[in-house]
Amino acid sequence: METENNNTSTSATVALHFNLGTFEGFNFRLNGAIDRILTAEEVVNWEHDAYGEAEFWPSGDHAGVALLFKHKTAVTASELQALDCLLHDLGDDSDYNFLRIHHAVNCCGYDLSALTVEMVEDQSLHVFQGTSFIDLRRQAAFELFELYYPDEYRVWEKSLCDGLIFDEDRFLGSPSWHVEEIELGDTKALIVSSN
Repeated sequence: METENNNTSTSATVALHFNLGTFEGFNFRLNGAIDRILTAEEVVNWEHDAYGEAEFWPSGDHAGVALLFKHKTAVTASELQALDCLLHDLGDDSDYNFLRIHHAVNCCGYDLSALTVEMVEDQSLHVFQGTSFIDLRRQAAFELFELYYPDEYRVWEKSLCDGLIFDEDRFLGSPSWHVEEIELGDTKALIVSSN
């Protein structure tokens, strides 16, 4: 996040590292909807004293931001700044990072403003992305079976018995896993975490 000094204004303007989409808003001074769509930077730089108290919510054009704030009625400037800084510290604004942040905030209950890179990276989390939930569930089940139960996986893989079946749904449905299916724009994602 950068701060720019504007010669025509006494206040500093905050510049975000990433495009976090656009937002709709409601102005309480005017008691009505803000008549235009605002960028995330405009939300962050909204002067409540000058323009009136307002609240903002994602317009839906940025799938990652919409996913992250889907359970909130309003998004604050400080939340957008915290998200931008966290994405910068994580290295990019990829879908993968948005999915990991979403899991930390909406599934684990972490406060976005207190979330650190270490907290995001320390999650026991597996993210699978593709175009079909059926394929993703199959991929996740086999990869996790091999990763967490390597001896059993080798036995199953080398078995010549036709009746030895690995049921992906029963495996992922076990109390050991928390599985979330997410549509992120055109991409489908499966997040699997250990309980």
